[in-house]
Order: sequence, then C-alpha cells, then structure tokens
Amino acid sequence: MQRIPFDLEAYVRRVRSSPCFICEVVATSGSDGWHEVVAQSEDNVAFLCKYPTLLGHVLVAPKAHRQHVVSDFSEDAFLQLMSLVHRVAKAVEATIEVERTYLLSLGSQQGNSHVHWHISPLPPGVPYHEQQFHALMAENGVLAWTPEQAGALAGRLRAALSD
Repeated sequence: MQRIPFDLEAYVRRVRSSPCFICEVVATSGSDGWHEVVAQSEDNVAFLCKYPTLLGHVLVAPKAHRQHVVSDFSEDAFLQLMSLVHRVAKAVEATIEVERTYLLSLGSQQGNSHVHWHISPLPPGVPYHEQQFHALMAENGVLAWTPEQAGALAGRLRAALSD
C-alpha cells in the first residue's frame, strides 16, 4: 500500500489535549470506522490502528486505563494481556504475508498514556534501511487506506481468530 504524509504536529497537539483515545475505543467499540475491534476479553481489547505505517497494525490494550506497562498489572493480568497480544499476532501472521512481526509498547505520561502494545507486521521485501524503527515511524508516512479497507481487514482478522 502507498504511504501518505502524516501531520505529526497536529497529532501531537491532539493526543496531548484530548481525552484518552483508547478509553474512547473501549467505550464506543470503533464507532469512528477506523478503530475496528478485532478481539476482546473481559479485561483487554485489540483494535486496528487508525494511522498504520504497516498493513495489519493492531493495538492491544487493557480496557481499564493503566499507565505503567509492568507495575500497573498483577502478573496474572499482564500474562492475560500478553496472551491476547500473542493470539492477535498469530492471526495477523495468518492473514497477512509477514517477514517479521514487531511487538512493542509505546506511549508517554505526556500523551497516549494508556498502556498499549503495537503489533506491526513487516511485509517481505522491505529494504533493510526501511525496516525496524523506520517502518514504524509516522514521520515516514502512514498507509493511505479507507474505513472500508479497515473493516475488511478487521473481518479477516476476526475470522482468523475464530479458527
């Protein structure tokens, strides 16, 4: 898929001044047409990234607003979250051709403070100098896609998860 420029300054202003987008996704289950929920448990949710840099980019987060990736979780709660990360990553790999799957937790107390894990599948054939952090950085553009494409991908991921 083609990448398009991303207005990083506007994004930073928005995430630093708006309510928590993950809490909004949990409350509305993807009503904006972008954050398609692909899986959830009683305590955790997985949904498509609105601004993906790689096709199949999914975020996995606890439903409760937690800000520290380790200390805000009991071992059992952390392992349940990681179990969902694992299941969704396997579904992504079953749905999209992947050379490598990147898993990482990003965020900051200054913006996007709600703990979340990124599942980002690197497609085969990406030149080495465009892999790893380069492939993940919105500064290098985000995928040009539509809510309809997001819905179709979410459907394929949900089907893979139900197998």
